Formats: sequence, structure tokens, C-alpha cells
Amino acid sequence: MRKIHVIICICLMTAMNTMAQPASSDNGLTMRQQHIVKITSCTGKGDLENLKPALAAGLDYGLTVNEIRELLIHAYAYCGFPRSLRALQTFIAVLDERKAQGIEDTVGRDASPVEDNRTRYERGRDILAKISGIPADAPKAGYAKFAPAIERFLKEHLFADLFERDVLTYSERELATVSVIAALGESVEPMLRGHIAICQNLGMTEEQLDQVLAIATTGIANCAVKDIFPKGNKLPDTPNFTGEAWLEMFVTKADSMDCTVGNVTFAPGVRNSWHSHPGGQILPCTSGEGRYQEKGKPVQVLRPGDVVKIAPNVIHWHGAAPDSEFTHIAIGSQQSKGGAVWLEPVTDEEYDNQ
Repeated sequence: MRKIHVIICICLMTAMNTMAQPASSDNGLTMRQQHIVKITSCTGKGDLENLKPALAAGLDYGLTVNEIRELLIHAYAYCGFPRSLRALQTFIAVLDERKAQGIEDTVGRDASPVEDNRTRYERGRDILAKISGIPADAPKAGYAKFAPAIERFLKEHLFADLFERDVLTYSERELATVSVIAALGESVEPMLRGHIAICQNLGMTEEQLDQVLAIATTGIANCAVKDIFPKGNKLPDTPNFTGEAWLEMFVTKADSMDCTVGNVTFAPGVRNSWHSHPGGQILPCTSGEGRYQEKGKPVQVLRPGDVVKIAPNVIHWHGAAPDSEFTHIAIGSQQSKGGAVWLEPVTDEEYDNQ
């Protein structure tokens, strides 16, 4: 049994290191590119739960407000206005939240004025030829012959109005395009193949594109350890939790290791009561968005990769954000000093006080 416990601890340490230091390769995507893929693939899928931490991670890395806003605007051409607008609304909420925490995000530069006097159709036609490597006078595709209006819209609006906005490079726009289309799933494979070819023409490697598709279709880079550990059993009704929560224990007091290790999942908006641990506690956060507060201190927002170290006897609470399920590993240290000491419930006012 001790061997099993050691393996569990090694897995936990590996997972925590993976979350804290996202993998990158000299031949793979740069960190900037990975953030672009995460943000735009979540936008394409309409996955607002994972979009929020992806947006925050992009800002933390150094993407500017205008760069991220441009990605979300660009996405509408491939996944539609509704998902683009919902992503923009989510971004506004993330920025407001960060501002309330005293975080000043860099706005960045806006798009430069367009000084080319040619028609929008001509400009868009030539941009498409440049990025695709297909001559502008090549025979038109079947859809263009059948519906000339959409061919004109593609040239004038997509490849002129959008691609001329130099907040993003052509390569970054095509990276975003492939991410969105890949996230849409089946029935759009011809468009996906076409834009993969454009990315290759712009210099992206097969290894980089494989990484893009892995992130966009599985979300594995958004949350490196999501679903590695079982969710466990739903906890019975208890005054110490405000709603549904699940627990899977890996190490218990019966294992005589002077610690406990479990996987805890909170439903959206659920939190536990004020409490403390005589031996302290460690909370590596693995998925969703959570909240944590120590008595007398502001509420903290928790995201995948955060690790909360709680000193012995510090009174605190933790739980999920209002609109996101939240999972963390709970490591109870020095169990010989005693288990959790439960106190009064966390009020709505305390929960909302960020």
C-alpha cells in the first residue's frame, strides 16, 4: 500500500509542476501562440467556463487587451456573432474582475490607419493570394461561382477589413482561424484543411499544427490535469457546504501517513463554511474557477495552477465561483494534530465581497 501512496504523491507533484510550468518545445508553439489557441478555441466552442481562465492566463502572460479583443473579434468570421459577442462579454467581466483586484492590464496599441487607396476587394484579394500562395487570378471555387456575393464579402470584409487590422500578424490570425474551425468539430474539415495549408505557407510546421489541433479539440493545454483524478462521490447534505460537492479520497488517516489527500469538486456557487486545520492544508487547484478567503483578508480568485498554502489554525473558506465548477486537491498535513475545526457558514455578503 505504501508504494501506491508514493505513486499518488509523485503524480500530484508532476501534475502541480505541469500546471505551474506549461510545456513548450523549441520546435512547437511559443507560449504566445499557445495562449492564442486556447482563447480562440474556447471561443469557437462557446466554452465560456474555460474561456475565463484562458483570458486571464493570456493577460498574465503579456497579451494586451487590444490583442485579445482582436482575437475575439476575428473569431466571429468563423464561429458567428453570438459566440464572438459572448466571448467579448466574458472578457469584459474578466477585465472588471482584475481591475477590482488592483491589476492594471496593458491596453496596447490599436490598429493602424489603412492608407492603401485600392478598393477593399482588390486589397483583400491580394492579401489572400499572399498568405495562401495561390495566385489572385486562379480559377474561382465552386461556391464563389454559385454565390458571387459571398466571395465579395470574403475578399472585402474578411481579408481586407479584418486582416488589414495590424494588431495581429497574418500568421496569428490564421492560427486563430485554425483553432476556431478545429473547435467547431465535424462538417468543416475542408475549411480546416484549407487554413492549415495557409498556416504552412506562412511558415508553421507540422509539429506546431499538431499541437494546435490537440489543444483546440481536447482542451488538454487549457487544464493540464483536468479529469486525471476521479470526481468521486457526492457528499451527503451537511451544514458545512452550501450545496453539491464531490469527494474522492486517495490517502486517509487509516493509512498512517500523518496526512490526508483527496480530490474535491464544488458545483458552481458552492462553498464550505469557515474552518481551520490544526496541521495546516495545501490546495493545488486543477480545474474551473474558485474562491478562497482567510479571515480578515480579501477574497482571492483561484484558477488552475494556483496552489494555496494554509498555515495551521488559520480560519478560512474555499469554494467555486458563481458560474463555474471548481476542483482542487486537498492535502491535510500533520493529521496527528487533529482534523478540521468547522465554524459558522459563509454569508452571501462575505462570498460576494471581492
